[in-house]
Amino acid sequence: MPTSFKHTALKVLKITGITIAVILFLLFIIPLLFPGKIASEVKKIANERLDTKLDFSKSRLSFFTHFPSLTVSLDDLSLTGSKPFSNDTLLKADQVAFGINLKRLIFDNEVKINKLYISDALINVMVNEKGQANYNIYVAPKDEKNDPNAPEEGTAIRLERIDLENCHVKYNDRSAKILVDAQGFNYVGKGNLSEDIFDLATDARIENLDFYYNRTAYLRKKEVRADLITRINTHALSFILQKNELNINKLPLKFTGLFSILRDGYKINIKAASENTTVKDLLSVMPPEYLTWLEKTDISGRSDLVFTFKGDYNVAKKQKPNLAFNLKINEGSVNYQNAPVPLTDFQVDLNAILPSLDPEQLLINLRTLKFKVGEKDYFNAYLHSKGLSEMDINASVKGALDLAVVDAALGLTSVDVKGILKTDIQARGTFSTSKKLFPKTIGGISLRNGWLKTEYYPNPITNITFVANMLNKAGTCQDLIVAVAPASFVFEGNPVYVNATVSDFNDLAYNAKIKGELNVGRIYQVFSQKGLDLTGYAKADLSLKGKQSYATTGQYDKLDNKGTLILKNIKATSELFPKAFFIKQGNFRFQNEKMWFEKFNASYGKSDFDINGYLLNTINYFLESHGTLSGNFNLKSKLINVDEFMALEKGENKDRNIEVEYAKEDHPKMSGVVIIPKNLNVSLNASADKVEYNGLVFNKLNGKTGITKGGFYLENTTFNIIDCILGIDATYKDESPTAAHFDAHFRAKDFDVQRAYKEIPMFHDMVTAAEKAYGIISVDYNIKGDLNGNMGPIYESLQGGGTLNLRDVKIKGLKLFDGISSKTGQNGLNNPDMQGIEVKSTINKNLIHIEPFTFTVAGFKPTIKGTTSFDGLLDLRMRLGLPLFGLIGFPIVITGTHDAPKIKIFSKTGQEIDPAVYDEKNNKVIKEEKVSKSKTKKS
Repeated sequence: MPTSFKHTALKVLKITGITIAVILFLLFIIPLLFPGKIASEVKKIANERLDTKLDFSKSRLSFFTHFPSLTVSLDDLSLTGSKPFSNDTLLKADQVAFGINLKRLIFDNEVKINKLYISDALINVMVNEKGQANYNIYVAPKDEKNDPNAPEEGTAIRLERIDLENCHVKYNDRSAKILVDAQGFNYVGKGNLSEDIFDLATDARIENLDFYYNRTAYLRKKEVRADLITRINTHALSFILQKNELNINKLPLKFTGLFSILRDGYKINIKAASENTTVKDLLSVMPPEYLTWLEKTDISGRSDLVFTFKGDYNVAKKQKPNLAFNLKINEGSVNYQNAPVPLTDFQVDLNAILPSLDPEQLLINLRTLKFKVGEKDYFNAYLHSKGLSEMDINASVKGALDLAVVDAALGLTSVDVKGILKTDIQARGTFSTSKKLFPKTIGGISLRNGWLKTEYYPNPITNITFVANMLNKAGTCQDLIVAVAPASFVFEGNPVYVNATVSDFNDLAYNAKIKGELNVGRIYQVFSQKGLDLTGYAKADLSLKGKQSYATTGQYDKLDNKGTLILKNIKATSELFPKAFFIKQGNFRFQNEKMWFEKFNASYGKSDFDINGYLLNTINYFLESHGTLSGNFNLKSKLINVDEFMALEKGENKDRNIEVEYAKEDHPKMSGVVIIPKNLNVSLNASADKVEYNGLVFNKLNGKTGITKGGFYLENTTFNIIDCILGIDATYKDESPTAAHFDAHFRAKDFDVQRAYKEIPMFHDMVTAAEKAYGIISVDYNIKGDLNGNMGPIYESLQGGGTLNLRDVKIKGLKLFDGISSKTGQNGLNNPDMQGIEVKSTINKNLIHIEPFTFTVAGFKPTIKGTTSFDGLLDLRMRLGLPLFGLIGFPIVITGTHDAPKIKIFSKTGQEIDPAVYDEKNNKVIKEEKVSKSKTKKS
C-alpha cells in the first residue's frame, strides 16, 4: 500500500509539473505566435474607429503585465481630441493595455478586447464655450451605422473591466463653468460591458480632488473614496445611480439618480445627500489650510446637506438644468482649545435654488443664521432674495459682539481682533440699478475701540472707529442716504480720518473729507505675505463735494473738489496685462473737474513712463460702474517694450481676465496681442527714446498717440528706424487676446533697401526682389489687416496700396533678370540700374498686383506689370522695348516662383493665381493662394 501511494503521488507530481511547465510554456509562446496579428489589429482599430491621432512608442503582448490576462500594451501612448481640439491632448499615458479574449484569439483567430488598463496617465477632458467636447473620437463602423444588428467581424471592444491606476483626470467644461481636477485617481470598474444594459461595480479612490465652479474653488485637495453600482444602458447612453456612496475626507455622501448623454448635451436627475452627520465631518471639506484648526477645536452639532441637479443641458437650445442646495445645522457649538467662552447655539437653515443655472433667477432663503457667545453677545440674520440684477430682498442683520471673545471662541490663529461690533439693519424691497430702485432700509453698523493684528506683520492697526448709517424710506435710489462719520484708525503712529455722506444715488451727491498718511507696503503686509516686496506710501488731504451731474453737464463751477494725493512705490495690476505697474512717484492735485498729474514716474517691466497732464471726471469714474476716464498728457520714456504688454506673456500678475486665462490654456506658445482698456479716452503727446516690438527697434518716437473707443492710435508720429525717418498714422484695436486689427499709413524717404530687407520682416515679405537690390528707395503705403496671436501680420488679411520709389537702385544676381538676360541673349539685362522709377501696387488676399512701370537698361525699355504673392508665386508680363526709344518690342511672360522663375519669350499666356480665402470674422485662413487649375491666363 505505501508503495502504491508513493507511485500515485509521484505520478500526480509528474502530471502537475508537466501541466505547470506546459502552462508556463504557453504563457511565453502564445504572445510569440500572434505578434503580427496583434500589432496589425491595434493599428487597424485605431485607423478605423478613431477620428483622431494615436501615437505610441512600442507595443508588447504578454501574460505578465496584468497577470493572468493576456494583454497588448502600448507604451508612451498619446491621443489627441476630436475637433475642435485636434491639437490638444485627450489621453497621455505611460502605458495603456488591452486585455484579449484568449479563447477567441486561439480558436477563432480574432482579437476581442475585454479589459482596459491605463496607468500613470493624464486624461484631459475639455468642453468649449459652445458645448463642443474633445472626447467624440469614436467612429462607428459602416455596417454598425447602417444596421445595428449586423454580425461582428474582426476586432471588437467588449469590455468587462476598466482599471485606471495613478491617473491625473482633468475635466474642464467652459460652457458649464466647471473645472474638476483629480490627482492620484485610481479606479476599478467591473461588469459585462458588452451587454446593452449592465451593472457597473466601481471602486474608486482619489488622493486630491479640486472642484471649481465659475472659477471659485468649492473643494481643494480633498481625499475621495467611492463605492458605486451604476446601471448603464448603452442604447440610451444613460446611467442609473443605484448604490453610490462617497466619502469626501470624512463627509459621507450618497448619490441617487439618472444621467443620460444626448447627442448635443445631457439629461440629469441627481440627488446627493449627507444626512444626520456631525458638523465636524461637514467642516472636513474646508480648504486644507483650515484642517489643522479643525483638529484643535471641539465642535458639536448635527447637519443635513442635500444637493440636487435636475434637467436637460443643451447649449444650442439654451437649456440648462436646475441646481438646488439645502443645508441645516442644529445645536452647533465651537470651542477652540477650551476657550473661556464657547460659541454656542449655532443654527443654519439655508435653501438656494438656481433655475436653469441662471443667476437672474437665483432664489436664496436663509431662514436662520444665528449663534451666541457667552450670555450677552449674539448674532441673528435672515435673508430672502429673488433675482440678481433686479433683486427682491427681505433681510435683517442684528448683533452685538465683543470681537475679542469671538476670536478666542473660534481660535482665529492668523488674526487677532478686538472691539465692540454692533449692527442692526433691516431692508425690504427691490434692488435694481436699471430701474433706480433700492430696498427700504434703516439701520447701521458700528465698531469702536477696534484693534487688528495678523501673523504677517508685528504691529497692529489700532483705534479703529467706524460708524455708518443707512436710511431709505421711499425704496428708490434717490431717497438713499449713507453717512460714514466718523471712520478712523491709527497705523504705525499715523492717524487716518474719513468723514463722508452720500445721498441721491440717481444723481449722486457726495461730501467727503479724507486726511492721513499711510505706509501702504506695511499695511498690505498686515493682510498678506504677498506684499513683502512692496514698500509703498500714500498721503491724502482731500475735500470732495459735488454731484455727478455737475461734471457730466459741464457745471464745473458748482464742484468743490480740492486737495492733494501723494503716492510712492505703489504696485498696481490690471487684469488685462501680465505684469504689474510700479508707481515710483505720483503727485496728484484735485481741482474741481480735473485730477492733475503734477509728477508721475512709473515703470512696467523694462518700460518707463514720465507723465504730466490731467484726467477729467475722475470722481464720477470711481462712483459709476461703467465710467470713462478722459484726459490729456505729455509722456516721456527712455524705453517702451510693447512685447511686455502682450496679453499671454508671462508675468507676476495672477488675477487675469477670464478670456485671457482661457486663451493661455488654448495657445500656450502664443504671446497674445496687446489688449487696450475700454474705459479710457486719453491723448498723449509722446516722446520715447526707444520702442521695442517683435524684435524691431524704433528710435526717437515723437508724435500724438492715444486711446479712444477701446483702440489705440498714432497721429503724425515719427520713428527712426534703419537710420531713416518713418512717418506713420495708424489705428489698432484688439478683437480677442489672440487677434487684433490695424489700419496704417507708412511714409519713409531715402532708406537703404538692403537694410530694410534684412531688418524689417514685413518689407522682407512684401518686396522679395529687394534681396538682390542695393541702393536708396522711398515708400508711401496704406495697409490694413489683422494680427495673429503673436502680434504678427496675417498676410492673407492684408489690403492696401501705395508707391515704391526707386531713387538709385542696382539689382545684382536676381534670378528673374538673369533668366530674361539668358533667354534674350542680352547680357546687359541681368544687372539693371534703376533710377527715378516709381512702382505702384495694391495688396489683397495675399497677392500683390503691380501696375505697369518702365525703366531703361542697356538701351532697352522694359515695362513690367502683373501679380506676385507673398509666398513667391509669379504671374508677370513684360514688354521688352528695343533700342532706340523702345517703340518696337516683344512680349515676355514670367511664371513659376521667385526662386525658380519660368520665362517665355514672345508669349502673352501666363498662369492665373487664385487668391487666398480669408475668414475675417474668425481671423482664419480658409484657403491659401495657389496656381489656378486652368493654369493659363492671357494678358
